[in-house]
Amino acid sequence: MKTLLCLVASLWMAVWVQGQDWAKARLEKSPRHGEWITVRHGQRDVKCFVTYPEVPGKATAVVVIHEIFGLTDWVRGMTDQLAEAGYIAIAPDLLSGAAPNGGGTAELGSGDAVRKAISGLDPDQITADLNAVVGHVSRLPACNGKVAVAGFCWGGAQSFRLATNNKEVRAALAFYGTGPDKAGDVARIVAPVHGFYAENDARVNATLPLTGELMKKAGKTFEPVTYPGGGHGFMRAGEDPSGNEGNKKAREAAWKRVRDVLGKL
Repeated sequence: MKTLLCLVASLWMAVWVQGQDWAKARLEKSPRHGEWITVRHGQRDVKCFVTYPEVPGKATAVVVIHEIFGLTDWVRGMTDQLAEAGYIAIAPDLLSGAAPNGGGTAELGSGDAVRKAISGLDPDQITADLNAVVGHVSRLPACNGKVAVAGFCWGGAQSFRLATNNKEVRAALAFYGTGPDKAGDVARIVAPVHGFYAENDARVNATLPLTGELMKKAGKTFEPVTYPGGGHGFMRAGEDPSGNEGNKKAREAAWKRVRDVLGKL
């Protein structure tokens, strides 16, 4: 029964993600400049969506790491919302090249194919891709050289992981993603890590005591906040016009905190 319920929930989530026309509609109405670019490192090309803020001077950049559903319209919309707040935001498609003929998330099509491809990604490739994107965006003429990272779900875990592998990142914002479970990995972290968690997310929340213990023993900055009424994925679900109030309130509180954190960099 438990396996069946998990399967049904997974299928429902895949349909829900692919049917979010409201996210695409909001993005298409944006007055800000968003564009597709390619970041190359070695022999690998990583397709990215970047959005620029309407500000007079140079801006801090945020690397946005997508969920297990890949680089969706909602993730691109997050780059636009961050740009609206005054930041350059870039979202790499870490599935670049995973589809036939070198395609990525869009070409893989179904949610199952995307999740399967993500589960098969080489961790070293993920690190190399993200390091290349951090380096690229930090050198943009419009960037002030400061780069933060924000990831959601699968990307939340990857944002925490990037903090263990990249000393140039100024802050890591991990949304309902698990943290590293080895002291040696935690020891490499330089940036403060800000955790955004949901009250109704037992799977991820069960990992927090170990994460907190490891970070504390290593003398690292870890600031986790759990949002009442929120469920896993509340940043996305809280935008859905038909979503519940718990997710909407969690998202509103978390978004205010995002602006506060980034504003102090």
